[in-house]
Amino acid sequence: MPEITRRRLITSTAALAAVTSLPMPGWAKGRSLTHAKRGFGEYSGEDIELSIGDHHFSTGGRSGHAFAVNGTVPGPLIRLKEGQDVRLHVTNNLEEDSSIHWHGLLLPFQFDGVPGVSFPGIKPGQRFTYEFPIRQNGTYWWHSHSGLQEQAGHYGPIIIESAEPDPRYDRDYVVLLSEFTPMHPHAIMRKLKVGEHYFQRQMQTANEGEMSGEMRRMWGQMRMNPRDISDVTGSTYTFLINGHGPADNLELEFKPGERVRLRIINGSAMTFFNVRIPGVPMTVIQTDGQDVDEVEIDEFQIGVAETYDVIVTPPDGSHALVAEAMDRSGMGVASLTSHKGHIATPPPLRKIPTLTMTDMGMMDHAAMGHDMGSMEGGMDHSMRDASKLPDDVTVGPGLDMVAPMPMDRMGFPGLGLDTVDHRVLRYTDLKAKRMNPHREVDREMEIHLTGNMERYMWSFDGKKFSAVTDNPIRFGYDERVRVKLVNQTMMSHPIHLHGHFFEMVNGADHMHQPLKHTMVVQPGSTATFDLTANEPGDWAFHCHLLYHMHAGMMQVVTVRPFPEGAGA
Repeated sequence: MPEITRRRLITSTAALAAVTSLPMPGWAKGRSLTHAKRGFGEYSGEDIELSIGDHHFSTGGRSGHAFAVNGTVPGPLIRLKEGQDVRLHVTNNLEEDSSIHWHGLLLPFQFDGVPGVSFPGIKPGQRFTYEFPIRQNGTYWWHSHSGLQEQAGHYGPIIIESAEPDPRYDRDYVVLLSEFTPMHPHAIMRKLKVGEHYFQRQMQTANEGEMSGEMRRMWGQMRMNPRDISDVTGSTYTFLINGHGPADNLELEFKPGERVRLRIINGSAMTFFNVRIPGVPMTVIQTDGQDVDEVEIDEFQIGVAETYDVIVTPPDGSHALVAEAMDRSGMGVASLTSHKGHIATPPPLRKIPTLTMTDMGMMDHAAMGHDMGSMEGGMDHSMRDASKLPDDVTVGPGLDMVAPMPMDRMGFPGLGLDTVDHRVLRYTDLKAKRMNPHREVDREMEIHLTGNMERYMWSFDGKKFSAVTDNPIRFGYDERVRVKLVNQTMMSHPIHLHGHFFEMVNGADHMHQPLKHTMVVQPGSTATFDLTANEPGDWAFHCHLLYHMHAGMMQVVTVRPFPEGAGA
């Protein structure tokens, strides 16, 4: 009998789906569906029941199909306590496989919830029990890792209370950012494959005066647009806070003088958000569930799948809590108010940001006043010079750009926030509150983030996930590895490693490098982390932009002792 490898399992499943006439789900046949509630309930204890089902969802002027858990979008808040054991019983009432991944939680890999990597998935009608001890505290979230279900409502928040009381705040709110679209997720994927600009309504035209004629010709020569910032935009998305669109007038109440902890989770499929409360400073106390030294700011950018906890002490009145999409195509809004029924007026959308040569991985000669005319002709070649790549990067149709001079941009606050006149969080501001054990690095490695935006192909090292699943990234148990990520594309990628926290190499001393599970790598740049691979098993490693992951920007990390003499 031939060996059943992970590659064979995945490709066989894909082939079966391609040739089999699968039954059309009930919701697609026009069957009447229950309306999912906006917002979420709360569950706690050692045994928690979760049920995944087809529902209808609406907010503002948009309505459509959703995958709801326990009848709500987002699904329920799961509140746990550090040191307890939990059993999460998940029933799949869909007509397709499903799953739940516990994002950021430290657990045995077989309960991590990634079909094809750590377990088979949950079949229609099946009930699966996740069982593991709670080894941490902080703000996390959960979501489907099956197909594109996460886009359609299959996600929710997790709060793990510390074993010791936290005296820093008087009131506590989850602020879960996401999107809703009535368009089916697979229809979105098809449209992106046909034309990556499909959802763009803000592309820069040839007559706009912000760019010289030389620069316009250069961008055109490279078949790129300086406003190609977000693949999917407010043209089809309604941006949500706790399942509520801007028209729903969500209120978060407080009493004057209270210290309010906001646990901000980016549970979106594709959207980076710029978060602010105009006139109210925020003090960052945690990121990705891990405590950091306090930093007072006025705004921060949160990548997909990141979390930030902030404390605010708002004055009496109503204040707009704003999550503005990075491409300024819309915003999520709630009112932080001491007067029930008083709705704060949000600020207008700001000017659309524009990509620069720095986002191509080049020095911005125009910003330095250099003549651009002499660079024409050579620029296109420079952006596609594959000789700059290591031998282990596959060069082919899936790799359409090479950043000529990628630099570390840990100090960059995020597109559109580098020119504002107030305090904006940067990765370089973050320091771990507790000291990390100091260890020298055993080895170093590079991973290249690669893609072809025009064909909507995404990968690591030029290899799509389906082509490399029998050749994972291998770490020895307890090995200390410095991983340098090199972004060869003009898009920001939030890179997530399952089952571990890594230390961002952000300029902090070795003992206070901040711990993260998800890190944004800016366009045309590098970002580095130190990992102590001390959680054995097979773990997913991927871009958390859902359609990038679905198109191939994913790998498997295997942590186990290496065979005798095999090395790394």
